[in-house]
Amino acid sequence: MPNRAPIHLGSGEPVLLLHPFLISQVVWETVAQQLADTGRYEVFAPTMAGHNGGPASGTWFLSSSVLADHVERQLDELGWDTAHIVGNSLGGWVAFELERRGRARTVTGIAPAGGWTRWTPAKFEVVAKFVSGMPFWLFARLLGYRALGIPLSRRLATLPISGSPDGVTDRQLEAIVDDVAHCPAYFQLLVKALLEPGLLELAQTDVPAHLVLCQKDRVFPAPRSHRYFQAQLPAGTRVTEIPGVGHIPMFEAPARVTEVITGFLDEHSPPVRAFDQPTA
Repeated sequence: MPNRAPIHLGSGEPVLLLHPFLISQVVWETVAQQLADTGRYEVFAPTMAGHNGGPASGTWFLSSSVLADHVERQLDELGWDTAHIVGNSLGGWVAFELERRGRARTVTGIAPAGGWTRWTPAKFEVVAKFVSGMPFWLFARLLGYRALGIPLSRRLATLPISGSPDGVTDRQLEAIVDDVAHCPAYFQLLVKALLEPGLLELAQTDVPAHLVLCQKDRVFPAPRSHRYFQAQLPAGTRVTEIPGVGHIPMFEAPARVTEVITGFLDEHSPPVRAFDQPTA
């Protein structure tokens, strides 16, 4: 199984990558390396509290705010006052939480969660989807990666992740099963989402923001799941749709995700200065 220690690569503009609900930083392995390989970015992708390999949450009522507290402490340890923050799903929710705390240079939400008020129907739809996935969680807990041998298990496991069952490799799927089986945040965050509203201050976002939508997203399907963000984010917010991908596009289309991220960040980062060449 992959190491769940934080990914920390490259040099240049600081970029923080935040993973989705239930899964660890393994979702960013390829994209983080591609970003670092540009030579323009220092990339940090931790596993958030309550997730497989991450720190203990220290609370029974885990929330996006508590997750942001843990990530902030890691930013402080790195000496990063601010960073370009990119988050997928739950990571997108935490990214906007950190933006409100003044920790973001830019914020990119890839199929971000939290786009609802206390009573938005879409919220209850999302919670119901994760509740319906509890049998898979139970099999993952009892059988580990052997749960993938159950008929139709690959199809069911990839429905909330990728546009097609082939969008995730066997190695990646085994890592996902391991993450799901060892995620104490599962029930805690579902209860929090059920009882509380999502992001309520999006209109006050005061750094460049980028909303990235996934065409075949079955967790937050278009158009109903995107209306809140599109209505609440400031005018001029960049909106990009990645065609043919599911809710966690970093598995099936890492190069495309990297291109979408760098295309936005390059517009809002200082140019890379070449070293002065000595004269002959």
